[in-house]
Amino acid sequence: MRSLVVVPTYQEADNVERFLAAVRAAAPAADLLVVDDNSPDRTGELAEKVGAELGRTTVLHRRAKDGLGAAYRHGFAWALAEGYDVIVQMDCDFSHDPAMVPDLVEAVVQGADCSIGSRYVPGGSTPNWPLHRQVLSRYGNRYTSSVLGLGLRDATSGFRAYRSSALERIDVATTRSNGYAFMSELAHRMVQADLKIVEVPITFVDRAEGTSKMSARIITESMAIVTANGIRARWDRRRATTSGGLSRSHTAAMATPARKHEATS
Repeated sequence: MRSLVVVPTYQEADNVERFLAAVRAAAPAADLLVVDDNSPDRTGELAEKVGAELGRTTVLHRRAKDGLGAAYRHGFAWALAEGYDVIVQMDCDFSHDPAMVPDLVEAVVQGADCSIGSRYVPGGSTPNWPLHRQVLSRYGNRYTSSVLGLGLRDATSGFRAYRSSALERIDVATTRSNGYAFMSELAHRMVQADLKIVEVPITFVDRAEGTSKMSARIITESMAIVTANGIRARWDRRRATTSGGLSRSHTAAMATPARKHEATS
């Protein structure tokens, strides 16, 4: 199966060259795709340089910083058009270990529609995180999974591998989230489509170089989107149940006279 690692970048000049080399070393069969949002620190140019040395590396240069979800939609559309079978998404800052790429790909090869690199299944970990960050992350994941009915331990993980047909089935191009809520939106659509999701334990570490893109505003925005999506999903289920109940009642009411007529004739 042809696999592709999709990496969105913005201001990752300190990491991108080492990162791409590390992914190629860990997963030599995988092709590489960098989706750069016009980084002013020349991340895109550096990716082009090291990509030419590594081979089988493509860099998409976007016009401006437009959000994580938008970058992934661009990258996934390119990957699907190119006919890849397995598509991996991951961060460029080494918080996701390149050595785990083969494990996530193998889970899809073995039958999963999506494999999620999970911090919160047995074997997963977040070393050196302070207690308040662990509590916030675990609560956020439990809340997201509960509100959206996902049944996942790590619904917000951005380290994943997808079967291409799964992304096509959920119509990934029509997703709306541009921030980190993109992860939970995809998970929600996959659960609704009854696709097979497995969680693979990973060790998540903080970046050593560059600046984190995470902020309180982004976290708040993501939780608001999750809440809105959960309310919308519950409303849709209630409306479908009510419509179905009315339809069944109407059918039963129409059928009753017929049964009585047959009994008395």
